[in-house]
Amino acid sequence: MISKIVKSGLTRRTFLKSTAVTAMSAGLPGASLAAGKTIKIGFLAPLTGAVAAWGKPGLDGCQIWAERVNAAGGITLGDGSYSVEFVSYDNEYDPAKARTGATKLIREDGVSFIMMLGGDTWPGVQPVADKTGMLFSTLLPSDLSPDTSTLIAPAEVHPIYNVTGVEWLAENKPELKTAVMCAQDDALGLPSVATYLAAFEAAGIEMLDEPLLFDPATTDFAPVVTRLISKSPDIVCLDTCYSDYVHPIAEQLFQQGFTGQIISCTADFYDQMIAKTSEDFMEGFVFQFPDFDDPALNGGNINFTDPNGFYEEFNRRHPGQWGAVSWEYASIMDLWKAAAEKAGSASPDAVAAAMKEGKGKHAFGDADWWGTELFGIDNALVGDWPVVAIEKGKARIKDFRSIPDWYARHGDLLIKHMKAYDQMWDQRS
Repeated sequence: MISKIVKSGLTRRTFLKSTAVTAMSAGLPGASLAAGKTIKIGFLAPLTGAVAAWGKPGLDGCQIWAERVNAAGGITLGDGSYSVEFVSYDNEYDPAKARTGATKLIREDGVSFIMMLGGDTWPGVQPVADKTGMLFSTLLPSDLSPDTSTLIAPAEVHPIYNVTGVEWLAENKPELKTAVMCAQDDALGLPSVATYLAAFEAAGIEMLDEPLLFDPATTDFAPVVTRLISKSPDIVCLDTCYSDYVHPIAEQLFQQGFTGQIISCTADFYDQMIAKTSEDFMEGFVFQFPDFDDPALNGGNINFTDPNGFYEEFNRRHPGQWGAVSWEYASIMDLWKAAAEKAGSASPDAVAAAMKEGKGKHAFGDADWWGTELFGIDNALVGDWPVVAIEKGKARIKDFRSIPDWYARHGDLLIKHMKAYDQMWDQRS
C-alpha cells in the first residue's frame, strides 16, 4: 500500500479574458517515441475564478515542460519510452468540484499522478485519494497530516518560506520596528498569518494590531487599508493574499500616502501594480517568488533545467502572465519524472517510494523530506528559498535562506502561532 511506503493590476476579469481556454491537454509526442505509449498526468486546480492566477499559469508552464521532455525522448521506464500528456480539470477552487475532478481524472482519464494547488479543495479530494491510493501533490504543505499519506508537497513550502523574507528584512533594514498585517480568512490566509506572526516575533518586530482578517468576498479595500495604516506602521504585510487583493491593496496604500515597507508572499503581475502606482512606490517591495530570468538562478545549486530559457518561452507564449506558480508544477514534474525513471514505473506506489529516497532535488537546491513536528508527516521537501525584492521596476533575488535553519532556532514560535490559529495538523483534522 502507498500509505506504508510514503509515511516515512491583473484583475480576475482581465486574467480570465486573457486565458479563455482553460481546460486543455499538453504534450506532443516526439518522433522517436513509440506510438500509443503515453503517460497521463492530472492537473486539478483553479483555472477560472478568483484563484485562477495560481492554477492556469502552472498549466501553461506544464505545457512547455511536456514539449521539452517529449522532444528529448520522453520518460524512460522499464518497458520503453513514453510521451507525457497533461489532462486538466478546472476545480474553480471548490471542494466538491475538486472531488468530481479527481474521480474523473482517475477513473476516466487513467492518470498516474495528480497535481493540485491544495488549500480549501484538498478536503474534497482526500476521500478519493484514500480510496484509490493515487499520489497527489499540493503547493500547500499545510494540507499535510498523518492521514494524508498519499499527498506530497515537493515544490512549494507555503507558508513556511515566508519567514525568510521577514528575516532578511530584519537583518538588512533594522530600522523597521513595527508591522501590521491583513489576509483573507481562509485556508490559504490563516496558516500564513501564523507564520508571519512567528517570523515577526523572532525578528523582534512589534505587531501594532491583531491581523486584519477580511471576508474573501471583499471588493472595497479602502477601509481595510485605512485601518491598516492608522497606527503608522513601518511595515505592511499582505500575507498570502490573492492577486485580486494584492493589487487593489497596493493601489490603496499608494493613494492613501503610505511610504513604508511592503512585504507579501506573492507579487504576481507586479508590472501592473507599478503601472497603477509608481516605480518609486514599489521600490523595495519584498516577496518570495523570482522571475526566472534572474541571474541568481544560473548557479550550481539550482535544479530547474534552463530557468532563463523557460522564462523566455513562457513569456513569449503568455506575455504578462508570469506568476508565482508558472514554474512550480513543472518543477514537481522534474521530481516525478526522475522518480519514475529511477523506479522504472509510473505506478503511484513505486514513484512515491523512489521520490522519497534520500535528498530531493528541489528547484532551489537539494532539500530534505521534512514535516513531522508541524504536519505530522515528513512529506514536505524543505530546504532553501529565495527572498525577492523589486528594484527599479524588476524583481531580483536578494538571497537564498534556509528554512530548516530558521525552524531549528524558532520552531517553537511557529508552533505557538499555528496552534493559536487552529492550523496544526491535529487541530485541522
